[in-house]
Amino acid sequence: MLRRLLPVLMSSILLAACASTPSKTANDTPAELTEFAASAKFAVRWHENLGEAGSYMLRPAVLPDAIVGVSSHGVLSALSRSTGKTLWQVKTGLNVAGGVGADDKMLLIGSDKGEVAAFDLSGKLLWQVKVSSEVLSVPQLADGLVLVRSADGRIAALNAADGKQQWMYERATPALAVRSFAGVTVQRGIVYAGFAAGKLAALELKTGSLLWENAVSQPRGNTELDRISDITSNVVVDDEQACAIAFQGRVACFDAAQGSPLWNRDIASDKGMMLLRKFLYLSDATGNVLALEKSTGSSVWKNNQLSLRDTNTPLAFNDFVVVADFEGYLHALARDDGRLVARIKLDGSPMLGAPLELDNGLLVQTRDGGLYSLTLQ
Repeated sequence: MLRRLLPVLMSSILLAACASTPSKTANDTPAELTEFAASAKFAVRWHENLGEAGSYMLRPAVLPDAIVGVSSHGVLSALSRSTGKTLWQVKTGLNVAGGVGADDKMLLIGSDKGEVAAFDLSGKLLWQVKVSSEVLSVPQLADGLVLVRSADGRIAALNAADGKQQWMYERATPALAVRSFAGVTVQRGIVYAGFAAGKLAALELKTGSLLWENAVSQPRGNTELDRISDITSNVVVDDEQACAIAFQGRVACFDAAQGSPLWNRDIASDKGMMLLRKFLYLSDATGNVLALEKSTGSSVWKNNQLSLRDTNTPLAFNDFVVVADFEGYLHALARDDGRLVARIKLDGSPMLGAPLELDNGLLVQTRDGGLYSLTLQ
């Protein structure tokens, strides 16, 4: 279980999960990496530096002709997909905490002061507005709206043309909550988001009206700290199911349209999951990587060779499941049985966000600012 929690004073007390090197005690030591029979290989196609991401989960946006990334110091950079060559750079003047969001017309970033800024695809500022608090997740674009999740749990829908607020959704927050990078997920005109105390909500995209709400996990334990069961990662959704996982809680899936419970299991994580066709892939609170059947939650396989290595959200890609750890290693596991098949070390700093697919390969951004395009075969 992630133990690195930092107190933050806002309108209520927040706890922040900080992805630094895991604490090492006699009973809590990250697994040592061991040799294995490699049957695949990572190779770096190109590597550039965007500037440090700091403690934020910054992720690049993949566009048809470019990759756009940002540093925590606010330098927005567009790079060639094929070579990594810089096409343009803009100094935004913001301390960036969330981004990059994008569609075929617009780029979006959010700051630690609650500013949301929109740029065109050449880096020209279109508009800039302020929301209720810092923006720690990637702003999402859907049907002419920009959806922004702020650190106080509020969700604001802004007009993509001018940034004017169209609606806001907020709910009561308990006195003790986890400060997280959780954003929103949009599917078929519905906005899905997880909240403190293990609640999952579905909102109508156009109006922000609550369609349904259900509990992924209930607070348990004798102390306020033990009872934290917040959803700290994005909800994963397909046409049938919406699934979420709670910190110190459970994983659960619901009917995506009606919100009726389908199944739940006592697996906890602050990192999140990937849903792909019939399977869920996740890193649990102790760093194990698991595959579950989407329809029942039954275990398909579990790999415990990366225990306590702070593995991030997996990416299921071709025949592989790819995760990163706190020492900057990328690990590839076989999708059919979870065995280790490949490994590569990049710049030695963690990758807080999940890898992305890029041109039949992978794209990752590290905390130290490394942007890597890789193949895995």
